[in-house]
Amino acid sequence: MFRFTTAGESHGRALVAILEGLPADVSIDVEQMNRELARRQWGYGRGGRMKIEQDTAEILSGVRHGRTIGSPVTLMIENKDWQNWTEVMNAEPRDVPDEKARRLSRPRPGHADLAGGQKYGARDLRNVLERASARETAARVACGALAKQLLGAFGIEIRSHVVQLGGIPDIPLELLWEHIAAIPDDAPLHCADEAAQQRMVELIDEKKREGDTLGGIFEVVARGVVPGLGSHTSWDSKLDGRLAQAITSIPAVKAFEIGAGGRASRLPGSEVHDEILYDEAIRQFTRRTNRAGGLEGGITNGEEVRVRGHLKPISTLRRRLLSVDIDTKQEEPAGFERSDTTAVPAAGVIGEAMVALVLAGAMREKFGGDSLTEMRRNFDGYREQLRRY
Repeated sequence: MFRFTTAGESHGRALVAILEGLPADVSIDVEQMNRELARRQWGYGRGGRMKIEQDTAEILSGVRHGRTIGSPVTLMIENKDWQNWTEVMNAEPRDVPDEKARRLSRPRPGHADLAGGQKYGARDLRNVLERASARETAARVACGALAKQLLGAFGIEIRSHVVQLGGIPDIPLELLWEHIAAIPDDAPLHCADEAAQQRMVELIDEKKREGDTLGGIFEVVARGVVPGLGSHTSWDSKLDGRLAQAITSIPAVKAFEIGAGGRASRLPGSEVHDEILYDEAIRQFTRRTNRAGGLEGGITNGEEVRVRGHLKPISTLRRRLLSVDIDTKQEEPAGFERSDTTAVPAAGVIGEAMVALVLAGAMREKFGGDSLTEMRRNFDGYREQLRRY
């Protein structure tokens, strides 16, 4: 069993996560995990919260002397902004004056505020927004960093990039792995097309001045994935379905694509399906193209796994949209919390984490093993079986 769960509120004391299923003896690089957390906070168009939080994760259990021991790994990320919210978000019963309570009664269009308030009967919508906040994804990124370290032991690499932001460029970018890997770490939007990236930056500046927000598309690519992960036998074992759930669970993601994605529905089959070849030199089946995005029948086929998430514009706007106060039922401008102008590059980093967690889970299902040595032995045996196929 490979699974994770997170807990914590946006302005609570900390975020925590428990990751189960890592085999014993995986080498853990805490600095690499913290670099992933920093990448999530980075990117042009981010807001004031990123200046407050400088996320680092502390390992509380499951790792000894730099290696996993087979038990659940517990992680904690402190919220630096907690000191400004101790009265409002304290777990202990207390009376907070109305002027300090930061109660929210005007739901923000596009957020979980109203739907969550109706579901739970909350009269203060902060009870909903604190957990619905994308702040929770920091814990996912920390778990995903550990999943990446497991996958790295088997030669699997994962990267992301922005392929479109605010409709720029008109057609989303299609890039080879080498071009994605060559994107400089300090690229403001982690986009490989410098001209398009500069236009994106200018558009972000314009929308920030207008109090508006922007969405876009990120792509996550996993290289080195063996064929045979996932299964065609049951609906919930199909890996493409798991990836779809993982990506669409990211806040603000409203659409998902694998490979050619939506384009495949508009083309004839001769222009969609990937012809199969065989490479005698490496004794391996290959595809002439990869429009399937590395998955056929819910199973990885040995090509790069390529998925995309379509991010709607961030729901909290400085130019407030119309809403209704849940107490008075009168029309009023929506409430406002600190917000970004765009977070598409950050969503790509979160997407990497989610893809890593799904693939790590599939690897654990396929190869098992209580220790990394045992898992690797099973993996090597399978690779030899593929060479003889």
